[in-house]
Amino acid sequence: MISRRTVLTGGLASGLALTIIGRAEQAFALSSQPFTPVNFKVPANACDCHTHIHGDPAKYPFFDGRVYTPEAALPSEMAALHKRLGIKRVVIVTPSVYGPDNASTLYGIKARGKNARGVAVIDNRTARCELDDMDDGGIVGIRLNLTTGGTNDPKVAGERFDAAVKRIRERGWHVQIYTNLAMISAIKDQVRASPVPVVFDHFGGARANLGVEQPGFSDLLDLLRTGKVYVKISAAYRSSTEGPDYANAAPLAKALIAANPSRIIWGTDWPHPNSTPPSGQKLSDVTPSFQIDDGRVMNQLAVWAPDAALRRRILVDNPEELYGF
Repeated sequence: MISRRTVLTGGLASGLALTIIGRAEQAFALSSQPFTPVNFKVPANACDCHTHIHGDPAKYPFFDGRVYTPEAALPSEMAALHKRLGIKRVVIVTPSVYGPDNASTLYGIKARGKNARGVAVIDNRTARCELDDMDDGGIVGIRLNLTTGGTNDPKVAGERFDAAVKRIRERGWHVQIYTNLAMISAIKDQVRASPVPVVFDHFGGARANLGVEQPGFSDLLDLLRTGKVYVKISAAYRSSTEGPDYANAAPLAKALIAANPSRIIWGTDWPHPNSTPPSGQKLSDVTPSFQIDDGRVMNQLAVWAPDAALRRRILVDNPEELYGF
């Protein structure tokens, strides 16, 4: 996949090139826009349930233990994108590059105001008073990013899940997990017994080319049917390599929706960070984000959910229930 920066340097007008030098925020805001208009009527109060904010590193420094360094992704860019997509509400998720520091996410929530919620990352050093402040700042859940961190040990995952639940169960928050189907199968009993809602990112890590019969997908569907689990049909490009429409992700999306339409939410995964830098690249070097046409990808929702009432459930009703808008 090409990056946003590739588009900027590969063929935009000279005036925009000058803007890049003097006003990087404006340049990236232009590049963040969808190339394709949305081809269905987006319901009022639609929500993008998975985005990230990468603030100015001088104000919001990255975590030393990160595995890549992302491009900037500012609230103004995201607001411009959502205006084009017809989206009013947003959920901002702390990315792995910040570790347990949620300042950039809180900055993004504040910039968006009452139409934003957040999902934080914490560790055992996160104080109760910090959780209180995050609660006041619009945080409604915490994320376990097992994939980017390379956690593939079910015992470790289960311990982290239990610890997370204990920290948040009295707050009415949820636990969001980025992992794969094998890990979901391994911890399914813990998830089923969870006293708080559980959200799985990006199709639960299912691979589009393996179809609905792939190992672990039936466990994900069973968990959905319990009503305790939500699944984000987000970032189809992380499940499928058949861009730009990612058509082979459609059977997965349709199966997930059919299992429990009241527990499906949608998101862009903007700004589409690439967490796998090129071999030999220094950690301090910026890894450009993937260039994804969010309008074209959003149009796939009308393929996965042809009924307008069903799309409203996915884009409006389910996020309202989960995130408390």
